[in-house]
Amino acid sequence: MSLFRKKSLDILMSQAGESEKGLKRTLGAGNLIALGIGAIIGAGLFVRTAAAAGGHAGSAVTLSFIIAAIGCAFAGLCYAEFASIIPIAGSAYTYAYATMGELIAWIIGWALILEYALGAATVSIAWSEFLNKLLGGSIPFEWSHSPLESALDSVGVLHHGIVNAPALFILLLLSLLLIKGTQESATVNAIIVFIKVAIVLVFIAIGWSFIQSKNHTPYLIPADAKDALQPDGTFYSYKGFFNHGWGGVLKGAAIVFFAFIGFDAVSTAAQEAKNPKKDMPLGILGSLVICTVLYILFSWVLTGVAPYTDFVKAGKEASVAYAIETYMAGFGWLAKLVTIAILAGFSSVILVMLMGQSRVFYTMSSDGLLPKVFSDLHPKFRTPYKSNIILFVFVGLFAGFIPGSVAGDLTSIGTLLAFVLVCIGIIILRKTDPNLVRPFKTPLVPLVPVLGILVCAAMIISLWGTTLLSAFCWMIIGLLIYFSYSRKRSKLHNPSEIVPHASDFE
Repeated sequence: MSLFRKKSLDILMSQAGESEKGLKRTLGAGNLIALGIGAIIGAGLFVRTAAAAGGHAGSAVTLSFIIAAIGCAFAGLCYAEFASIIPIAGSAYTYAYATMGELIAWIIGWALILEYALGAATVSIAWSEFLNKLLGGSIPFEWSHSPLESALDSVGVLHHGIVNAPALFILLLLSLLLIKGTQESATVNAIIVFIKVAIVLVFIAIGWSFIQSKNHTPYLIPADAKDALQPDGTFYSYKGFFNHGWGGVLKGAAIVFFAFIGFDAVSTAAQEAKNPKKDMPLGILGSLVICTVLYILFSWVLTGVAPYTDFVKAGKEASVAYAIETYMAGFGWLAKLVTIAILAGFSSVILVMLMGQSRVFYTMSSDGLLPKVFSDLHPKFRTPYKSNIILFVFVGLFAGFIPGSVAGDLTSIGTLLAFVLVCIGIIILRKTDPNLVRPFKTPLVPLVPVLGILVCAAMIISLWGTTLLSAFCWMIIGLLIYFSYSRKRSKLHNPSEIVPHASDFE
């Protein structure tokens, strides 16, 4: 059997119509937009903005966000076309199965584990850190860090981590919510999104009056900019090409690009959308537009309130609170609200990541590539509850016992690889099935998908060598599983298990 055997669109559409047996269709366009915002606005807004401004783009980080948003829009337009044609859970995995064949679909599905599962684990660790900050450090080091971490306290006593209990707590809470139901999860996510977006808007509204024009002048970091003091007492130089001017803006775009990651998780919920052909494009592109506007306004205010050089000195996650406490007298309470917004942002990101991963597993299991346990639905809630439980154990082991830094940029590689293959898939589908009914059409094909491929491939190449090596090793493990287990158990390999009959498959 060919490694590139494809799943026919007829079969995919018949699966989409099996609503009584499958996942509940409960999500409207508003729910999908909220899911997208929930996945996109996390630490990126608060951490990436300051990192890009302080080290590379200065006040022109607003331009960096625009460039990054354009790059995401190329991939988003391709996702929107596929989501309107193939309203099935599984996102890029399902699209690849229909256009590029089983092996490529498996590679994408395996890569999405990096994005969703490891992403959820990493964010839950960060959630634990911020919760401890909000509580004034009252959670003992031993119960908020992995066994591989240790630190000296203020009196010189060395403490060793045992387990990151807060990270496990938030993962368990959100996993139980997902088991209860998609609509309930979407409702909680919408509440979280409202809270964090409201706090972001409050910061923009109040901070606007504290903007000093001198902080936006010059707008781009000049080549002769003075070195900036770093937390360790050394100085950071802006002499490099990518540390000032337009080079800095481009480097800033590479940094803040990852603040947009997550909108693709909307497409994993296609099988639970009430009117996927109309609502999926709205959910994907609507969440991208809303987040882009918020990012630009937020970065304009932040770099206007504080000089960009301060963000080199003030640290990563503390940069926004630092700007408020230092330059916005009388608004210390807002710094606390920002921490709450970050916690809310992390929570919704974890929720959407866990949901996305379980839906990818559900679809891969339905296709025979993973054990049946991943596609078993709860008799009452009709959610993939066993998959959610297994995923909690897997993600929890990582979050509770491994430092967050281990994941590095693996999450981003998984996402970007999916983006590239989805863009390729649109070009292939336009050639192989030009007369297919497309409720939403990606404009300017092949220009838009080619630009998406180039932007995302450049982002992959720009990542550190060790990260690329780790991703390569992950892919080798995935291929071993495919050839030893999945290939022979695929329903395309055993067509008698599928209805309609085997001739419907290529």
